[in-house]
Amino acid sequence: MSKFAQGAIALLLLLVIALFATQTNAQNVRPPGDAVNLESTGQPGPSNALGDRSDSEIWDAFRGGDPNDLLAPRPDGVVLSTTGQHWREFRENYINKYALWLPAGVIVILTLFHLISGKMKISAGRSGNMIPRFTLNARVSHWFMASIFILLGLSGITIMIARPILVPLLGSKVTSVLTSAALQGHNLFGPLFVVALLWMFIKFVRGNFFQIVDFKWIFKLGGFFGGHVSSRQFNFGEKSWFWMVILVGIVMSATGLALEFPWIMEDIRLLQLSTILHGIGAIALISVAIGHIYIGTIGMEGSIDSMLKGEVDENWAKEHHDLWYEEVTGKSAKD
Repeated sequence: MSKFAQGAIALLLLLVIALFATQTNAQNVRPPGDAVNLESTGQPGPSNALGDRSDSEIWDAFRGGDPNDLLAPRPDGVVLSTTGQHWREFRENYINKYALWLPAGVIVILTLFHLISGKMKISAGRSGNMIPRFTLNARVSHWFMASIFILLGLSGITIMIARPILVPLLGSKVTSVLTSAALQGHNLFGPLFVVALLWMFIKFVRGNFFQIVDFKWIFKLGGFFGGHVSSRQFNFGEKSWFWMVILVGIVMSATGLALEFPWIMEDIRLLQLSTILHGIGAIALISVAIGHIYIGTIGMEGSIDSMLKGEVDENWAKEHHDLWYEEVTGKSAKD
């Protein structure tokens, strides 16, 4: 076949293909022969395919109202809690992040003070004569509370700093084991704190009411930087610590029980608030407890004897609790 014939055949095929495509497109745009045109009903369609309510209104109803109104009653039938984001941000950005700064600061201040001033000695030295100060029942109450407090404090701090501090240092696997053990221990010893708090209140409340002599103690800063201050069985600092433990301890007990038994509260916002109060209360108690432990052990000579032996040296009693010394001995503290 000549080249001319081949070209003619190819051109003929192209013309056939073009004709077929034209007919196909024409059929696609033309209505079928049995098509029916419907008359208009005269009724307008929907003015807004998205509905008459705005997206913000729908979302507010879905999540339960204004997220900035934390005190408003929670609407019925809502799906989300509006306070969850606020609670999470406050807990992670403030409490968990800065929780240890306060107790760490107390430790630094006490360390510097101890290095500069040393232990507060009994100015007249030990006399060798001991007088009873606390009964066995009172001492057991104190050490029971101290033991529970330390266990709860260590386990609580472990839970609090697990994600921001322990995970980067120890890794996720080790941290998860420690945190799980801390959580179990915290839940176990938590109810015992309530028992210890009640027992301590019964044993020590009698001598911890404030009196006029306590305000004199304040003006002299407790004699912390020198000078004698009179005091009865408990001074202003000890009384303040006692009432802080009782009052903050009540808050810690209530919030702790709510978190351990969450079905007690129906509104999740109360549980979120409980975690905030529980964390702040714990940090406050731990920070002040560090000062209490320092004074009662290495900070002041003779103080630890009262809770270990139940008795103190006469010269210590004259120097720190002179009015109490005169009450229990009938002697003058100035002799």
